[in-house]
Formats: sequence, C-alpha cells, structure tokens
Amino acid sequence: LQTRLQAGQGYGNTLNCVLTVYRNESVAGFFKGMAFPLASIAVYSSVVFGVFSNTQRLLSQLRYGDAARAPALPDMALASAVAGFVSVGIGTPVDLVKIRLQMQTQPFLQANVRLKPTVPGFPVYRGPIHCFRTVLQKEGIAGIYRGAGAMLLRDVPGYCLYFIPYAFFCGWITPDGCISPNPSSVWLAGGVAGAISWGTATPMDVVKSRLQADGVYVNKYKGILDCILQSYQSEGLKVFFRGITLNAVRGFPTSSATFLGYELSLKAMRRDQAETNP
Repeated sequence: LQTRLQAGQGYGNTLNCVLTVYRNESVAGFFKGMAFPLASIAVYSSVVFGVFSNTQRLLSQLRYGDAARAPALPDMALASAVAGFVSVGIGTPVDLVKIRLQMQTQPFLQANVRLKPTVPGFPVYRGPIHCFRTVLQKEGIAGIYRGAGAMLLRDVPGYCLYFIPYAFFCGWITPDGCISPNPSSVWLAGGVAGAISWGTATPMDVVKSRLQADGVYVNKYKGILDCILQSYQSEGLKVFFRGITLNAVRGFPTSSATFLGYELSLKAMRRDQAETNP
C-alpha cells in the first residue's frame, strides 16, 4: 500500500488504495514483492543493529577508554548515521526489486510504450530473481542501486530518529535501579521510535519510491532533484506526505518487535556467556 500510494496513480487515500488493490488483484496483491524483503530482513537487521552497537562501543573505547560505558548523545548520533549509511548498501537492491514487482502492473499515464515492448498494465517481471537479473542486465549496477541517494538521505537522519528516541524513551520508562529495561518498556519505546522515524522519513521515502518505480516502462526522472521538482509541480507539497499515516502506523509494531527481539537476544547471549565464563 505504501508503494502504491507514493508512486502510483489514481489512489485518493489509503482506504481507496486497499479497495482498488483488492478489487483488481485480490488478496495476493497485498503480498507482491514480499519474497526478497522476507529473505533478507534477518541479514539487514543484523547488519544495521550490529554496526550501530559496535560503532557505539568503538567510540566509547576511543573517547573514554571503556567500551562498556554508556555513549553520549553525539556518539549515538554518529553511530546511527553510520548504521544508516551501511544499510543503504543492502537495502537499495531489495527495495528496488520489491517496488518494481509491486508497481509493474500499475498504469503509467505518461509512458511512451514505443520505448519498450511491454505494455503498461501487464507484468514485466516474472518474480524477484527475474526482476533483479533483468535490471542488472539492462541497467547494470547503477540500475540495481537506483534511488540509493534518496535512500541515503532518508536512512541517515532516519536512523538517528530511530535509535536516539528509543534510547531516550527506554531510559525514561525504565524504573530507577533497574539494570536493563523490561520487555514492556522495550516494546513501547521501540514502537514510539519507529513511528517517529518512519513518519519523519516519509518525504524522502516518497522520492525514493518514485525513483525506483521509474524505469519499468520509461525513465521519467533524471535524479533526486528532478523527481522533487516534477512531483511538486504536478501534485503540490502534499505529495511528499503520501503514506505518512501508513508509515507511522506500520512503524510502531514492526519496530516494537525488532527492538524486543534485539534486547532479548542480547540478554540471552550475555546469560550464556556468564554461564560459560563464571
């Protein structure tokens, strides 16, 4: 739904998008492009959280001589930015394939069908592997990483507004004297952080989605700035807030589950380490 709202044509609001997708594609339409993200989400999350945690420990070691010391706000911001930068390398190809598969049957009103043998409204790709291989063959590495600049502008500040609010709310909710936050505090703080991060990242998320959806039938945008200008000229400022409610609502449960899994995994590993090395 997020991709259709941000890069598609003719959807007035979220409810209209839901009804249109269901009417045209049945329930299967809501799961298009799911295979690639599902297969890579574990690696993606592991890398992001691993880079964030290890960067924090490195900064604490360099600045204070103690890797276990709680990081200062600037250290946390820098670690978040590094995590966001690294995430683009993994996330861009995955998002590109997902968006191409979700948007390939959408009518593209400005497409010149003479440019490509495929008629708008009919499938171009047979699946995620075929999509990845086709884009790589026709557009090279640059095609696979189309939209990486917009994703970088989304994820670097986005992860700062992800990890920092989480740490703040988690510390605020956790009772004094507790060594670590309880699961309910982690769940709530993670959800709030996710809603804040995804809500504020929506404008650049719109640009990224449009750049990555572009190219199925015709290349409409020359780059980030051109996409911003064309989108603004044709649809006004409101276009950059398409899907913001969906992003914020989706961000709460997904981030709650992610942070809860992360914290519980850390606790389990620390307990096993303590039992192994008493």
